[in-house]
Amino acid sequence: MDRKKLIVYGRRDCHLCQEMIASLQKLQKQIEFQFEVIDIDSDPQLVNQYNERIPVLVSANDKQDEICHYYLDEAALDAYFAKIR
Repeated sequence: MDRKKLIVYGRRDCHLCQEMIASLQKLQKQIEFQFEVIDIDSDPQLVNQYNERIPVLVSANDKQDEICHYYLDEAALDAYFAKIR
C-alpha cells in the first residue's frame, strides 16, 4: 500500500467537503500523495461515525489515523507525512 494515500470521508452537497478536496488537489501540485473520497451516506456505520464531523481526512492505513476534520490543516498533514517517512 502506498504510504502517502489518504481518505476523505464526506458527502455530496457538503461545501466544507468540496473545499477540503479542492485544497488537497491544489496541494498535490507541490507534494506527491493520493487521496480517495468516500461518501459516508453509502454506509450507515460511516454515517454513525462521521455524520457531524465531515469532512474528515484520515490515513489510508489499517488504523485510519485522523489527520484533521472540517478544514484541511496543512500543518497536521505535514506532521503526518513527516511521521511516516
